Amino acid sequence: MMILSRSQVLKFRFALKCGKIYPLSCKFSSVFSNGSPPDMYGKPKVNSFIDDASHSHDNAIKSEGMGKAVHDVCRVLDTGPWGPSLEDALNSFDEMPQPELVVGVIRRLKDVKVALQYFRWVERKTEQPHCPEAYNTLLMLMARTRNLDYLEQIIEEMSLAGFGPFNSTCIDLVASFVKSQKLREAFGVIETMRKFKIRPAYSAYTTLIGALSAAHEADLMLTLLHQMQEIGYEVSVHLFTTLIRVFAREGRVDAALSLLDEMKSNSFNADLVLYNVCIDCFGKVGKVDMAWKFFHEMKSHGLVPDDVTYTSMIGVLCKAERLDEAIGLFEELDINRSVPCVYAYNTMIMGYGSSGKFDEAYNLLERQRKKGCIPNVIAYNCILTCLARKGKIEEALRVFEEMKKDAAPNLPTYNILIDMLCKAGKLEAALKVQDSMKEAGLFPNIMTVNIMVDRLCKAQRLDEACSIFLGLDHKVCTPDAVTFCSLIDGLGRHGRVNDAYMLYEKMVDSVQTPNAVVYTSLLKNFFKCGRNEDAHKIYKEMIHRGCSPDLVLLNTYMDCVFKAGEIEKGRALFEEIKAQGLIPSVQSYSILIHGLVKAGFSKETYKLFYEMKEQGLHLDTRAYNIVIDGFCKSGKVNKAYQLLEEMKTKGLQPTVVTYGSVIDGLAKIDRLDESYMLFEEAKAKGVDLNVVIYSSLIDGFGKVGRIDEAYLILEELMQKGLTPNTYTWNCLLDALVKAEEIDEALVCFQNMKNMKCAANEVTYSIMINGLCKVRKFNKAFVFWQEMQKQGLKPNTTTYTTMISGLARAGNVLEAKDLFERFKSSGGIPDSACYNTMIEGLSNANKAMDAYKLFEETRFKGCLIYSKTCVVLLDALHKADCLEQAAIVGAVLREMAKSQHATRLS
Repeated sequence: MMILSRSQVLKFRFALKCGKIYPLSCKFSSVFSNGSPPDMYGKPKVNSFIDDASHSHDNAIKSEGMGKAVHDVCRVLDTGPWGPSLEDALNSFDEMPQPELVVGVIRRLKDVKVALQYFRWVERKTEQPHCPEAYNTLLMLMARTRNLDYLEQIIEEMSLAGFGPFNSTCIDLVASFVKSQKLREAFGVIETMRKFKIRPAYSAYTTLIGALSAAHEADLMLTLLHQMQEIGYEVSVHLFTTLIRVFAREGRVDAALSLLDEMKSNSFNADLVLYNVCIDCFGKVGKVDMAWKFFHEMKSHGLVPDDVTYTSMIGVLCKAERLDEAIGLFEELDINRSVPCVYAYNTMIMGYGSSGKFDEAYNLLERQRKKGCIPNVIAYNCILTCLARKGKIEEALRVFEEMKKDAAPNLPTYNILIDMLCKAGKLEAALKVQDSMKEAGLFPNIMTVNIMVDRLCKAQRLDEACSIFLGLDHKVCTPDAVTFCSLIDGLGRHGRVNDAYMLYEKMVDSVQTPNAVVYTSLLKNFFKCGRNEDAHKIYKEMIHRGCSPDLVLLNTYMDCVFKAGEIEKGRALFEEIKAQGLIPSVQSYSILIHGLVKAGFSKETYKLFYEMKEQGLHLDTRAYNIVIDGFCKSGKVNKAYQLLEEMKTKGLQPTVVTYGSVIDGLAKIDRLDESYMLFEEAKAKGVDLNVVIYSSLIDGFGKVGRIDEAYLILEELMQKGLTPNTYTWNCLLDALVKAEEIDEALVCFQNMKNMKCAANEVTYSIMINGLCKVRKFNKAFVFWQEMQKQGLKPNTTTYTTMISGLARAGNVLEAKDLFERFKSSGGIPDSACYNTMIEGLSNANKAMDAYKLFEETRFKGCLIYSKTCVVLLDALHKADCLEQAAIVGAVLREMAKSQHATRLS
């Protein structure tokens, strides 16, 4: 028994449906022709129609009867959605639907779904397959409506029937999507045809390759080129040139050279156009020597460089600042010419101007005049552009006046001047130039408007920027996406987010569609104003409007939510980058790591760092700094140190941030000698060290009791002209207090005040703690009062320290008052505070007050010291509070039993 393949079974089923069984061994050779199976619809006259489809169609349209039939069917189809009643109306027609009628009806329809429903109804009615003309007409409707929902289904049926789309249909299908900039859909049309072994038309390939070239889709272009070669199409030098241009402009030099080698291996000889493209494109991506190689190679192959060749090569050399070589080439071109090459002159003028050699540029203008060629407006615009870049405003204005003798200034001329004056902050002068432009009969174009709006926004003259926008005559000068973006961002950056949003709504109502740049600005500025929920709504609105976020937007959004403390949302946005089909960049990972480190999740740095490495991402200095900081904060200081060394080997110079993170990390784990060596290394390399790094060392040396070294670091800091900040003084004061050098600490505190450095809560807490530690309670209370006068709010440690100090000094009433104030302000006393208060009240013969606090301590679950119980018990006995004494005694006995059991275990 013969076993059929899947494709054979499908073909067999189609043949049965058509009422004809073709040999299963028949190959699909007819697929590549415009032919069709015989006896379609089972009527002899159809054969003549199929043999000459276009003539039959013309005759059918001309036929009054057929025209009326088409009209009647279309009228029925327009009556409503497909259903039994509509089918009954179609069945009411006496005659069986003919191919001419089907084609005519489909051509008149505007909805692919309705056309396909009618198409299927005809199949059921006639019990015959459709002819190629009908299938092609249906495909043409898909092209007109740009609806590919049923393309694969129709192409598969055509393939099984043994024919494919006409070449003209294939071309129109692709061209339709190319015109609407839906290049992926156009590519999908070709892929669908190939899937079913149908050969797309040559012109369909070339049309799509040309469109992809403009969209810089090099990889898709290469795929199509290889497909053309696979199916036997002859690929021309022109097609290779198109691909090489795109790859070279993207900087993908190896791929471009590979194509060039492939072209030569196919016995194609490079022509002048290809060499010109190679010189221009390779030169523009910085491959100057390679451009030179192509220039000399074309001459060796007998090709004579033309004006385009010379001009391109001169431009490449000028851009690479190889001016001497450019001059030599220019002279080679110009020496034997009676009529100068204007393009080469303009390029050379631009080269001189970019190098600041304006005298030479002016000489070229004069040289042109001597050769009988008056310099054009482009030459002057080149000079004005360069003068503007160099900030030579007065000279530019002088050249502007002089140029009027040779060439009338055009819109770009005025735009250059306006931009130059705006950048220099001379907005009034820019407005005068705009007025003179109008007097010259020129009116600002959208570029002029965009320059003015952008510069006014940056100068915070927002009302004037809005005035220009509102004063636009939309019939003459319609605002584009750049206009809206500049003004929306300008308003948002300066806090006018409501106005920015109103302008966004106006943009939505206009012909302009908000893009990712607009949404990025709105998100960032709403977050900046603290309106986080509104920012989230804007993101949802963007998705609802069908605008896909780009990587810049998602990175910005992620950075904002991390800074707003929304850690889980930040994590989710990182995953959203992947979900959108985007690849997280170094910046994406940097934002994620930085956000997590700031939120206390520094331990995740290790995993994310190696994820970056696996992705093949190359870290820049900022990324290294963030990762190093994460490692230091998570205790992986050795790994951070290794990354610092890795930076150096990769040619990246560690910054003050890099050194600061590692120095601080080493100091915190008491590796002070290494920390100091790195400190000296940074100084030797000329890194401008800041107060933060000096403070890290002072803190490190102070914590291990190396006070003298801490003082030396402070002295060096001040000699360098830096001013110690509050954190610096706090580090030193803490070290002195821990060393019980309280008198020295008092001197430092006074020096801090003398240097106008404001003490904060931490400063006073350190001083109060130090004074209480050496039992200078009265002095500590003076600091406490001073702290209150400064409007500083004590923290729990400060309260506890002060309460304990007052109680120990016998100032029980003040201690109790402070204790109650602390609790009423929401403070939560710790065990030490409770025990100190109980002991103080007991010693002051306030046994019942002490007992009440004892009960509160137990209720709060705080630990009660055995010494506290003994002092309280003694006070209760003295006050004849025997019942309370019995309870305290019982607690004391339980504590003793527990301690005994612990020792035995």
